[in-house]
Amino acid sequence: MANTCLSVVFTQPKSVLTSNLFVRRILLFALGISWVLIGSAQERLDLKMKSVFFGGGSYYIDGVQIQEIETFIKSVPDLENYQIGISSHTDNIGGAEYNKWLSQMRSLSVIEQLKELNIPEEQIIIKDNGQRNPLYNNNTLRGRLANRRVDIILTPIYF
Repeated sequence: MANTCLSVVFTQPKSVLTSNLFVRRILLFALGISWVLIGSAQERLDLKMKSVFFGGGSYYIDGVQIQEIETFIKSVPDLENYQIGISSHTDNIGGAEYNKWLSQMRSLSVIEQLKELNIPEEQIIIKDNGQRNPLYNNNTLRGRLANRRVDIILTPIYF
């Protein structure tokens, strides 16, 4: 078996995601990407990602982030050749059931923005994590702020 080269493009603010390889591996694991092998040949998998951040208990997307989503989506040529994953997260404030609901509402808010950009719903896959699988430490304010997000992950479709 040949190894696959992963090339991941992260577009989070530097204060949220460090260049630490360990943090990136955790992120890929949290997104359900533990190993990628395409056929028997070496391939390059270019994931593109944009995070949308929310206030505590909120699923409102402000105008600045709406513009950032639009810029991100329009920066990808041949978008129809990508699967769009939505991975929503919350901090651990509130109960698990509430955070599952909040995670779903955040996903829907982002999906509505993508639909405004003429992205077909069938191109979108959703994973609502709620408070499960936090990437950052929920015992700190900084960690809770970073966990209140939806990640838009573009994965190329190979034919």
